[in-house]
Amino acid sequence: MITEFMERFIGAWCARDVEALMECFCDDAEYINIPMDPPNRGSAEIRAFIEGFIGTIEEIEFIVHHQLCQGDIVMNERTDRLKMNGQWIELPVMGVFEFRDGKIAKWRDYFDMAPFNQAM
Repeated sequence: MITEFMERFIGAWCARDVEALMECFCDDAEYINIPMDPPNRGSAEIRAFIEGFIGTIEEIEFIVHHQLCQGDIVMNERTDRLKMNGQWIELPVMGVFEFRDGKIAKWRDYFDMAPFNQAM
C-alpha cells in the first residue's frame, strides 16, 4: 500500500499537482529540506513551499533508485531532475518519510545545494 502511495505522490510531483500533493500530508505534517531553513510545519507552510518551488521549475522528474519500506517508514534514494530556466539540474537525494494514518507525517530530504548553486 505504501509503495503505491509513493508512486502516486511522485506522480503528483511530476504533474506539478499541488492539490494532489497536499492530500498526501497530515494536517500537522513536517517537511524539511535538510540544507535549507526553516522546516515547513503544517499544511499552510508546506503548501506555500510547494507552490513556490513548483512556480520556479518548468518540469520535474523523480528517479527512484532504491526504496525501502518498513512499517510506517519509507526511505528512498533518488535523483530529482528539475528543469529551471531551460536547463536540467540533477540533484541526488535521500528521502525519509514517516507515515501516520496513511499520510505523510514527516518528510526529510537530504541533499547537497551545490547543483542549484552551480545552475544559478
